Amino acid sequence: MANDVSAGSTTTTILGRLALGITLLAFGLGYTGVIDGVTAGDAVTLAHYVGGIALFLAGLLALHDGETVTGTGFAALGALWFTWAVSAGDRISDNGAGLFLLLFALVALTLTLAGGDLLAQGTHGLFFVALVLLALARFGDHGALAKAGGWFAVAAGAVAWYAATAALAHWPTALPRRAARRGVTATG
Repeated sequence: MANDVSAGSTTTTILGRLALGITLLAFGLGYTGVIDGVTAGDAVTLAHYVGGIALFLAGLLALHDGETVTGTGFAALGALWFTWAVSAGDRISDNGAGLFLLLFALVALTLTLAGGDLLAQGTHGLFFVALVLLALARFGDHGALAKAGGWFAVAAGAVAWYAATAALAHWPTALPRRAARRGVTATG
């Protein structure tokens, strides 16, 4: 079994993935309605300090260590979480909130396409889908889309959390490669 723990095993990356994972889990669970009385607004404090400040600082440290993709991702998402948390109490129109979520989604899409290891790309890709669904829900007042977006955010948070835990616990972070059958080549 491949045990690709080198990808994302620096302390800064682990800290950033934990911060992102916990924030996404809280944010997503708030939208799913699976916990009675818990809403996405209940994740504001966590998003402010853990998703905003801690993630932004992890991004700066990663950039200092020469980890361009990881550092950019953590710093950008940290700034966006901080902005979301600070503006959460203000009255904002549904269209304004939808626009913010779409812009946030563009950052997640950029991070998905930027490369890095598969767990980071999976996290960002799932988060992108979550943000698009949440934006569409705000534009059209569709509760079912918001709930679906929440579940995608939960999935993204679970992948980020797994990536951090796997690096700390030396769990597998890559799928094992199977040997080709006899007579099968890479091209056919």
